[in-house]
Amino acid sequence: MYVDPRGPRFGAAVTTLVLAVVLVTGSGWLLLAQGVVFAVGAVAGLRWAPYGVLYRRFVQPRLDPPEQLEAEAPPRFAQAVGLLFAAVGTVGYLTGVTPLGVVATAFAFAAAFLNAAFDFCLGCEMHIRLVRLLGRPVTQRFVSRQSVPRTS
Repeated sequence: MYVDPRGPRFGAAVTTLVLAVVLVTGSGWLLLAQGVVFAVGAVAGLRWAPYGVLYRRFVQPRLDPPEQLEAEAPPRFAQAVGLLFAAVGTVGYLTGVTPLGVVATAFAFAAAFLNAAFDFCLGCEMHIRLVRLLGRPVTQRFVSRQSVPRTS
């Protein structure tokens, strides 16, 4: 499956804002909510991820079609990595081990910021390297829109 690469970048921008609020407020509950967002994207796919739904409903109709599409697997893996950091951070905040919450949230914030500001998806890069390390065939990350088979 292929997705508009601007969707995950939009999601990263929203995630950056949410994680900034978590870092300022120390809210483990807000981080838990962000963890649920990550979980939906990682498990159900980007089509069902809450920020992806917002992007497709409100942002994408106002833009020209993308020049290329991105394979879903790398950003979906990035959602799983974000979920891991959100889970650790949530445990830290909600159990009173605030430094653990801050560090885990800061790592997630840094990764989301890199994607939102510089279009560098750290989780996507990890996915590509992990797939190569395991000796599996690497799916072409970006493809032209014309070469993507239509699915219903």
